Amino acid sequence: MIPETLYAKTSDDVWIAYQTLGDGPVDLIVVHAWVSHLEIYWEQPRIAQMLRSFAKDARVILFDKRGTGLSDRISRVPDLEARMDDIRAVMDAAGSERATLLGLGDGAALAALFAATYPERSAGLILYGGNARMTWAPDYPWGLTEDAWTREHGRIPEIWGRERYGREWAEISLLLDGNDPDDPELFQWAAKWARYAAAPGDMLAFDRMWAQTDVRDILSAIQVPTAVIHGERGDQGEAEHVASRVPGAKLLPLPGARRVAWMSDLDQLSEAIRAFLGSIQHEQAAFDRLLATVLFTDIVDSTSQSAAMGDQAWGKVQDGHDLIVRAQLARFHGREIRKMGDGFLATFDGPGRAVRCAQAIVAAVPALGIEVRAGLHTGEIEVADGDVAGLAVAIGARVGALAGPSEVLVSSTVKDLVVGSGIDLRDRGAHTLKGVPGDWHLYAVAPN
Repeated sequence: MIPETLYAKTSDDVWIAYQTLGDGPVDLIVVHAWVSHLEIYWEQPRIAQMLRSFAKDARVILFDKRGTGLSDRISRVPDLEARMDDIRAVMDAAGSERATLLGLGDGAALAALFAATYPERSAGLILYGGNARMTWAPDYPWGLTEDAWTREHGRIPEIWGRERYGREWAEISLLLDGNDPDDPELFQWAAKWARYAAAPGDMLAFDRMWAQTDVRDILSAIQVPTAVIHGERGDQGEAEHVASRVPGAKLLPLPGARRVAWMSDLDQLSEAIRAFLGSIQHEQAAFDRLLATVLFTDIVDSTSQSAAMGDQAWGKVQDGHDLIVRAQLARFHGREIRKMGDGFLATFDGPGRAVRCAQAIVAAVPALGIEVRAGLHTGEIEVADGDVAGLAVAIGARVGALAGPSEVLVSSTVKDLVVGSGIDLRDRGAHTLKGVPGDWHLYAVAPN
């Protein structure tokens, strides 16, 4: 089944056609080579197979660049900056905060520029072949020479969209990789794809733009994990050159890779992309772990007090309690993670501030006729979608549950980290914390 074609609107009012498929844990945006047509692509079995294999590990986002396929036709040739806006608009419409970009062929240049310009929205970058420049230069021998480009450019009106074009495209794309392109159905499909993707006049304009494209100078600014996939023929030197300019980029040689991605060994290709996406997730999980002090607070005997006061009166007390807690969190630079019933979970980047914040809360709430208990622990936490998790959070919760009325109880880790801060701690002995291995020595903070 072909995914539904939807539309995203760019900041300059251009409508961009896009599709999504799969529901994997990460987003993968495919930046197609040259021109494209989302729906005609699905008529080519190998393209469909390639895209569906990607969708096993990611939510795949496809789009037609402005001026091509099902996207708006435009009156002027779009530059790379405008085409970056196409990607932003599609990501926004698809609800994608961050995505890995897969640049195929000359789509690598656009994908690389986007990743360098918008690292906050780029989880990773995969360049297939790594075309950073389209034409030959003394320090870039892999591009078309000026004579070759002029000759091929002049033939576009003559052959574009005809079966002759399909045959020549196949010869250029496949014969260079050692394959015999004797496939009439492929020729017919390629000709149809060309007609639907762009008109001859548009292709002439796009071809002139591509001839001037050179993104080599921005490659060193790419900060996201990057892989450059290449085969054993033709593009190896170019791929090595591009990878050498991207800090930390990985070269991924695939014996079955061909000049056209979907004519490659698709099992090899999908496995390489699966492994790279997995490495990004693993790396991101490591980045999302950090050392923090967790604070748990809770109103003592809240159930019995609320029953005694009645809902209206108790609601006012809770409102007052929440104001006090949030004011002290702001004062001591704590971060509220969530409110849990009659208590709070917050994090701090310093244990001393966390302890003093807890002391301030405990000292302030008796004016409302209530008491609060607090527990603290310092350890590595995992941060995801504004929430925190991990063993350190579980320990903090267990420590808080053992605190008495108006007591601030801390783990031995906190105690060791606040030495010399002037915080007075009283030994409360060793305790077993439910669900946490080992015995834990706890300490009560003496009142100010």
